[in-house]
Amino acid sequence: MVRGPTPINILLVEDDPSDVDLTRRALQRAKLQNRVWIVADGVEALAFLRREGPHRGVPRPDLVLLDLKLPNLDGRDVLMRIREEPRWQRLPVVVLTGSDAEHEQLAALAADGFLTKPVDFARLEAVIRRIAGLGWAIVRTAPAER
Repeated sequence: MVRGPTPINILLVEDDPSDVDLTRRALQRAKLQNRVWIVADGVEALAFLRREGPHRGVPRPDLVLLDLKLPNLDGRDVLMRIREEPRWQRLPVVVLTGSDAEHEQLAALAADGFLTKPVDFARLEAVIRRIAGLGWAIVRTAPAER
């Protein structure tokens, strides 16, 4: 039996509710087949990745969208811990920044891509397509019949 493309699991690490809403709407407008999990700080992001506490049983994300300015544990520290943990080293992480000027300054963070907020789908898709060896594809849902 041939199976269709599998929806991807995206972990969005963002503490600003308006940025969460904009990112979700960009993904919905693009009619992407995916599940978006949202956590609001760096400590919770690591708990999600470890599947601890309320995150027990969640799927491993296929992609992390990571804001840098987070409460409790900064996004830079979260990315550093992701890259230090052998089981997460190949996990694609796209860093969300406040300006394009930050991208060059942050190149040493070993992120797979950078996006300037607010996130629009065209940029998100372009960054994801540049990430090599993901093993999954962006899948659009079929348009609804009228």
